[in-house]
Amino acid sequence: MNFKTIEEIFEYAINKEKEAEKFYQEASERESFSGTRELFREFALEERGHVKMLENISKKKENLESFRMKNIPDLKRSDYTVDMVYTPDMPYDDILRLAAKREEKAYKFYTDLAGLADQESHKKVFMVLAQEEAKHKLRLETLLDDYQASMGG
Repeated sequence: MNFKTIEEIFEYAINKEKEAEKFYQEASERESFSGTRELFREFALEERGHVKMLENISKKKENLESFRMKNIPDLKRSDYTVDMVYTPDMPYDDILRLAAKREEKAYKFYTDLAGLADQESHKKVFMVLAQEEAKHKLRLETLLDDYQASMGG
């Protein structure tokens, strides 16, 4: 990726968030398990919120200033997962692995952008988004651990 302006970075990030929202929305519509459908609907809504945050960056300045960074634990489960392609009715644990890997990539993307940002306000936006993706990843990896424990694995 070779960005020339901050606007190009925001445009790219917005498109990635829209792609994530679409993935979660479509996955929720194809899922046969109600718990997975609801989880993906929640994530689709959160990704839509990320789009709005990026689109309204100047209007949200006061919200960004009050945002406090938290240390989100990393279970690192997705670090050992290969890229997968979603298919309807794939096993629940594979869905969790796939989604966690997507969130891992989004986290790394925003962390990298924060490191490249010249303006402190832009850096903060990217760190906020990285934290949100880390929360998603943690939730998915925790669900995976719980599922595997319940299955005796």
